[in-house]
Amino acid sequence: MNLNEPRDLASLIEAFLLASGKPQSLERLYELFEEAERPEPKVFKKALEVLGKSCAGRAFELKEVASGFRLQIREDFAPWVGRLWEERPQRYSRALLETLALIGYRQPITRGEIEDVRGVAVNSNIIKTLMERGWIRVVGHREVPGRPAMFATTKAFLDHFNLKSLDQLPALAELREMEPAPVLDPDDAPVPAHLQALADASLAEGEQASEPKDETSFRSLLVELDAMEQGLKTDFADLRDEEPEVSVEQQSKPQL
Repeated sequence: MNLNEPRDLASLIEAFLLASGKPQSLERLYELFEEAERPEPKVFKKALEVLGKSCAGRAFELKEVASGFRLQIREDFAPWVGRLWEERPQRYSRALLETLALIGYRQPITRGEIEDVRGVAVNSNIIKTLMERGWIRVVGHREVPGRPAMFATTKAFLDHFNLKSLDQLPALAELREMEPAPVLDPDDAPVPAHLQALADASLAEGEQASEPKDETSFRSLLVELDAMEQGLKTDFADLRDEEPEVSVEQQSKPQL
């Protein structure tokens, strides 16, 4: 095997990623080679390009997330691939999704600031769940009376939602577009086509509950949140439209 040949190196990188089962950074991939056999950086980057292109038309893709590169099943196949596991994908409450969205866009943010936006108290179990999932962590304390903890997202959050950085979060303008147009007279309003289709499907299936879809992107999480009974307690007008503040883990992330 010629490790200075991008095609040969691409196959070896594919083997590394398949065997690891988790994202691998460029630094970690470099460490897997002895110094004497280590390919030049430009050859390594070319090999990644070759590997990415070789996935075209395949059921999997090469994806770069916050922690590095990984091979993963394409999202289009998720509803079927999810049937390999008997356990249903975990569903999260509206309150948890709202809290996670606010942390994502306004980080670092305190629990009290989240409560000010949502208009209700944040259940301690929500923060506990998000921290146990590894999606958020405490990055400091606000210099105000009581010194409340400030929360921000982690690399695990970015990895889970297929994001390389916070810059890839959907723009706030897209969130506003997701808000349904107000209906003045609910009694005369026609039933939306997609809701009618869901109702028809439900009647046809009887009492059987459909399998929940395994969400793999932050955009689909936001769509799920928007589809719940009522709109968010805020229309996001109070959120900043400029770039989100960089969290502590991003500031320490090495540039590849």
